[in-house]
Formats: sequence, structure tokens, C-alpha cells
Amino acid sequence: MIDVERTTLEPHADIGVIGLAVMGRNLILNMADHGFTVAAHNRTTERIDEFLAGEAADATVVGAPTLEELVATLVRPRRVMLMVRAGTPVDATIDKLVPLLEPGDIIIDGGNSEYTDTIRRTSHLEGRGLHFIGTGISGGEEGARHGPSIMPGGSAGAWEHVRPIFQSIAAVADDGAPCCDWIGSDGAGHYVKMVHNGIEYGDMQVIAEAYDLLRRGTGIPTPDLAPVFADWNRGKLDSFLIEITADIMRFRDEDGDPLVEKILDAAGQKGTGKWTVISSMLIGMPTSLIAEAVYGRIVSSLVEQRLEAATEIGSPVEPFDDPADEVIADLHDALYASKIVSYAQGFMLMAAASTEHGWDLDLGSIAGLWRAGCIIRSRFLNDITAAFRRAPDLPSLLLDPFFRDEIAAAEPGWRRTVVRAVRAGIPAPAYSSALAFYDAYRSVRLPANLIQAQRDYFGAHTYERIDRPRGEHFHTNWTGTGGATSAGTYEA
Repeated sequence: MIDVERTTLEPHADIGVIGLAVMGRNLILNMADHGFTVAAHNRTTERIDEFLAGEAADATVVGAPTLEELVATLVRPRRVMLMVRAGTPVDATIDKLVPLLEPGDIIIDGGNSEYTDTIRRTSHLEGRGLHFIGTGISGGEEGARHGPSIMPGGSAGAWEHVRPIFQSIAAVADDGAPCCDWIGSDGAGHYVKMVHNGIEYGDMQVIAEAYDLLRRGTGIPTPDLAPVFADWNRGKLDSFLIEITADIMRFRDEDGDPLVEKILDAAGQKGTGKWTVISSMLIGMPTSLIAEAVYGRIVSSLVEQRLEAATEIGSPVEPFDDPADEVIADLHDALYASKIVSYAQGFMLMAAASTEHGWDLDLGSIAGLWRAGCIIRSRFLNDITAAFRRAPDLPSLLLDPFFRDEIAAAEPGWRRTVVRAVRAGIPAPAYSSALAFYDAYRSVRLPANLIQAQRDYFGAHTYERIDRPRGEHFHTNWTGTGGATSAGTYEA
């Protein structure tokens, strides 16, 4: 049973947390470590009992078996953080909380909610006199316990009341800055976390492609790949994901074989990568590498179909002729250049979303929040932070002098890698799509003029001319029988 002495209804808890799954538990313990008293509630009281008797036995954590007791335990303005599954459970919990709160109280959603839901919830709760914060949290179980990257957005008036807690528990970058700062209004925090996760999909895909090209293209045994990734982690590619990849390569199963080779090649996903791509399409900003990473997971899930296709069609792979050290050097450059493109696309998307929603996102600050604590933390993010400090309105990282020179230096190895992959029959969709975007982005002329001519031919959708000012639209009667009426101009 819950200890009565630890559930006194006198207001004394700094914040309440609803949801005692892994992330909720670890955030509570992190807060307690930093001197805050936390009231913990869970739908099943047995989990509260177990938590208080176990991990939280010596922590400044109090149990609240009901929402009424949770609210009564909190000092004003009351701060209640939801660590429940995104979607309907968040709305259901909010509906139960609202009648118990007073104007000025704060509800915080710390899950991976879709940013459009956060926009809706912020508007609804502010209409009731309450504050709402949708905050992205990255770092997984370990980050939540010892310092995650935190991306809060929503009701600006709530920030001063949660800042001491959030910035105390957040990871700290090498320069001493907490990896937590206010992102912007309504859905800004969850949007930035969504793009973070999309970029994470891309990072994982480019690493997986390097692994596949090394394993199938060069035939290097899996354990011998560990030193390759460990060496990369000491240079430009220094990152959490490269670091753990080296660990995975050297990890052996009970029989001594590499464990990674026994894992089914069907990647799961929870939706944030897909949301990123959908948003990019709606806004009209390319995130082609993230899209390929999402589709790569989808294709991987078609295990039975792939096995049938391999049997019926064949799955020949021609090993590389080049020395392994040359392949490794070129792969390093391909991974690095593709990573630059992926982040460039992600930040272009956030800039466009900022304009569309009026968020006034500080892209340099956002890059700074990702330097520690989160899954995509890396040395590379210091360079991105510096780029946006030099030019806050930078249209693309590809136009920054540092990244322009870095990608130019990596380009030859990048191209050789894509050619090797195509010749060998090993898919490398992230590397090839990133290279295609790079070439398209710097092309003076693209074949879209033909597409516009086709659209005007069959649908009278009009076109612009290179010899006339932008914004003037023309229609041609291509067949002589179509007439002069156009369909009008629009974006679809």
C-alpha cells in the first residue's frame, strides 16, 4: 500500500508526473536528484507502490493514488506532466485533469505527440485559463534518467514556471549550456522534436547502408567492422549513433556469433519519421533522405515478399573490386556528405514551418539543444550551431562556407560509393537520394520546364517564362483545338 506519510495533501510537491513507464520513472528520479519534490501518479496504483518501494525509496517522491490527490499535493501554479501514450490517452487524461485545476495551472505533455494535436490542445486549454506545454524529450531511457535534450513549446507564460526544473534536469553541452530552451508557441516544441526524430531516421539509415556496403561489398566480417566505426567516431562522424554501432558490431551472442546478424531485418517505427515527411510535403520543402529512410523501414518489413522475390527474381551481389581501405575511406565521405544533406533538409523544413506557423524558431539554438543528451547528439551539431550563429537567416546549410567546402571535399568519395553500390546491386537509397538532391539544388536549370509544358498541354495549368518576370502565367493552345481558357494557377 502507498505510504500515507508520503501522500500528505498539504501542497508541497513541485511537479506532478502522470505515467510510470520507463521514461516517466526516469524523469521523476532525475527531478528528485536535482532537489525537486515530485508527486507520482499512475492509472494502476500497484505500479505506484512498486516504484515507491523500489527505485524511488530514498527519493523526494510522493505517491498520489488519484488525480484529486495529485493536484492537492502540488504547489501553485500547479505543474502536471503527462508521460502517457500519445493520442487519445493524452486527451482523456487532460479531460480528467481540467476540472481539478485553476486558472494559471500548467499541463505538460512530454510524449511524442503530433504537433497538430499540441496546437489544438494549447488553444483549447488557454481558452480555459490554463497553460499548456508540448515538450519534446530525446535521449531515451538513459537520457531521461541522467540528462535529456528537452524542447518545450506552447503557452509562453508557463516557461518561467517550468524553466528551473527543465533546465536543471537537461543534458549539458560542452560549453556548459543546458540542452533545453523555449522553442516557440503552441506546437513548436513537438514539431522540432518530430524533425529531430526524422533526422534520427536518416542518421540510422546512412549508418545502416555503410554497414551493408561493408559487409556485402567487401566481405569484412562483422566483428572486424567495430574498429571501422570506432575510428570514424574519433573524427568528423563522432556521434552517439556511430559509437553504439561500434559496440553492436563487437557484441556476440551466447554461441560466440555476432548478435546483430541474428536479428530479423525488419525495422519498426513509431510514426515521427512519417509525420516529418508528410509535413514536408504539405509545406513544400524536400526531405528526400528522411523519406528514403522511412521507406527503407517499410521495405524491410516486407520480409516474406522479399524472400519470395529473391527466390523468383534472384538477388545477385557483385563484391567490390577495390581495396577495402579505399572503400572505407569513400564510405566515410559518403556518410558525412549525406548527413550534411539530411540536416540541411531538416533545418530548411523547420525554417519553412516557422514562417507558416509564426513560431520564430531560432535554428542555431535548436542545433545547440541537440549537442548532448539526445539520440542524434554529435560533434557535427557544433558546426551547425556555428553556421546559424554566423548567419541566422541562412537559407540552407549547403550555402554556409564551412559546409560548402566540407561537402565539396567529400563529393568524389560520395560519388564513387554510389557507383559501387549500383554496380554491386546493393541498395543505398539514402546516399543516392542525398546526392541527387545536392545535384538538383545547385542546378541552374532542371527539366521541370518540360513538366510544366506537359501540365499545360493536358490540363491548361499554365507556365511561367524565363524571358518574363516571375508571377506572369501563360497558356498555350498546343493542339490548335484546345482553346485559350486556362485552368488557373494553383499549388497542389
